[in-house]
Amino acid sequence: MKRVSRLKIIALCLVCALCFSLPAGADETFSKYSTVFYDAFDTVIQLIGYASSQEMFDQAAQLSKEMLTHYHQLFNQYDEYPGVVNVRTLNQKAKDGPVQVSQDLFDLLALCQQLQQEYSSDYVNISMGSVLSLWHDAREEGLADPANAKLPDMELLKAASDHTDIQSLVLDPEALTVYYADPLLQLDLGAIAKGYAAEKVRKALLETPMKSFILNAGGNVCLGEPPMDGRASWSVGIQNPDNLNGYTDILYLKNMNVVTSGDYQRYYLVNGNRYSHLISPQTLMPTDQFRSVTVIGPDGGMCDFLSTWLFIAPYEEGRKLIDGLSDIEAYWILSDGTVQMTEGMKPYARSTRNAQ
Repeated sequence: MKRVSRLKIIALCLVCALCFSLPAGADETFSKYSTVFYDAFDTVIQLIGYASSQEMFDQAAQLSKEMLTHYHQLFNQYDEYPGVVNVRTLNQKAKDGPVQVSQDLFDLLALCQQLQQEYSSDYVNISMGSVLSLWHDAREEGLADPANAKLPDMELLKAASDHTDIQSLVLDPEALTVYYADPLLQLDLGAIAKGYAAEKVRKALLETPMKSFILNAGGNVCLGEPPMDGRASWSVGIQNPDNLNGYTDILYLKNMNVVTSGDYQRYYLVNGNRYSHLISPQTLMPTDQFRSVTVIGPDGGMCDFLSTWLFIAPYEEGRKLIDGLSDIEAYWILSDGTVQMTEGMKPYARSTRNAQ
């Protein structure tokens, strides 16, 4: 998987510090602690929490790191790990016959199949691994040699798109096996994996003594109980796509997930044009109608899936979808910099809550 540069790590840490800085005067019984680690999902992960001791915080941090590393290895389609049957294993071997997997991996694959039945796969499709791999390789080559950056060949993209039918993914819940009925099928769980894993960590942390925390996993933010400084909520910034040290808005939330999909971190330039990692299953090209889409809700995996779906779908269709969901809200930054948000988002956003 693509590694994050040290410069980007420092920049993101500064962003996290700005966004999640807390005022003085916190409860003396619980002090604020923080840590940063880099070993999962190829992103900077920051945990901030209120704990009664360094030991309590360290135990929560270790749990978070171990869980995220576990899910990163399971859901990884690029790397192998000793003793781990993961997405890479499936992409190599599941065409030859059923491959037994862990319950954790099986559960996410089954959820993805369910979501693609409930929502249009025109916008999110985990079976697009062969298409996304071509874009990944072109992006990596372009970043390594910007002067010679180029787009993937459209004929190769079209040929790969012939092998992206989710129905070719055959799951056996009793045997916990996965089989690819199409031998050229390839999976990529990037549209949901990080949010799904972060939600698992959020639920686990809520079972520990440290229930007041914020976990930021590179655009996937998980919130526990409010910060123990007298405030009723955490403050989470929606990053300004044109100024990564600035914010377009601030959301005031607790016990919730915030996931943003955007075009401003994972991208490369070809002839001066920006091409992000968010690829439409319909056009096989990145979309350019939005700079970012932020989704809030009670489940991190669902927020991750929907933020990708909304980024690729036309605004009118996405707005209709979200308006029909009772526990999900969304915030769009369009390509021209204008903002749209659902009515239910307005009480949480600094820019609109005072007008409510």
